[in-house]
Amino acid sequence: MTETSNLFQLAVTLLQQLISIPSFSKEEDRTADLINELLQSHGVTTHRKLNNIWAWNKHFDPNKETILLNSHHDTVKPNSGYTRDPYDAKIEDGKLYGLGSNDAGGCLVSLIAVFLYFHDKENLKYNFCLATTAEEEISGVNGLELIIPELGQLSFGIVGEPTLMQLAIAERGLMVLDCTAHGRAGHAAREEGENAIYKALTDIEWFRSFKFPKESEVFGPIKMSVTIINAGSQHNVVPASCVYTVDVRVTDAYRNEEVLEIIREHVVSDVKPRSIRLKPSSIPKEHPIVQAGIALGRITYGSPTTSDQSLLDIPSIKVGPGDSARSHTADEFVYVDEIREGIELYIKMLESIN
Repeated sequence: MTETSNLFQLAVTLLQQLISIPSFSKEEDRTADLINELLQSHGVTTHRKLNNIWAWNKHFDPNKETILLNSHHDTVKPNSGYTRDPYDAKIEDGKLYGLGSNDAGGCLVSLIAVFLYFHDKENLKYNFCLATTAEEEISGVNGLELIIPELGQLSFGIVGEPTLMQLAIAERGLMVLDCTAHGRAGHAAREEGENAIYKALTDIEWFRSFKFPKESEVFGPIKMSVTIINAGSQHNVVPASCVYTVDVRVTDAYRNEEVLEIIREHVVSDVKPRSIRLKPSSIPKEHPIVQAGIALGRITYGSPTTSDQSLLDIPSIKVGPGDSARSHTADEFVYVDEIREGIELYIKMLESIN
């Protein structure tokens, strides 16, 4: 068997083992144990913080740039539509079934296999840092974000998420804003008070119609949607406050902090972001790793969904075996041939960059 064939068999077996172990977000200790033991059994020096495991290639050279290989081993909980045992990783008709098989198990085991392919090699053009992380499904603070300071200087990253091995060269960021328009209570029958709803309506119209000056080449304009509104307690009282929620999908044309500043300059409501952690991310189409994928027949696109890519401050590309349309679905599966293709394409892309 060739080296990649051996790695493919290792990846499939590892994925079946991972599926058999429940690993909901914040409960990934046993899958972390398994990944740690697997890497160590192949001579890899591993590092661990909570349920995150990371490692560098054997002949790490501090004078060379480092590529991050990242995917996650936590899963959502199985939905009620499952007709199969979500932890029974059977292969039928070329499909490997099980919770987390597609999101993001196929990507994870493929990147582990790729890391092992490069791990022992000398005179590599780049170093490699493998990070298998937790809490991605809940955007938790004890996943990739926790260990980024431990990973050292990184040149760019490959984030393993199911993309049919197409190249997501940009990903929208997300800010959820809790907004409050303030008025003054009064009796509705008299000319009393200051109606907070009317103040909120002016701001809501601004959210609906405002166009940010810069647009993303990949996504176009930033999208802002008012999704929840609540005000008033009874029919005859002018409300003193109106609370509403805005979903803001930030593009790679702006940083979250810039968007928040522009919003606050234009509305009278108090605006409080729940988080500014989920940043937009991108990598230039001219970047060598993107060009390597294009040369192998891959297409580029912008991803509307968020991932751990949003936590990185380096250029990164989201690419991996599997299909995001299968993520979080009942009777989730990944084709075993997708894993084989993923390993081979990752290696070809990485070997072709200068």
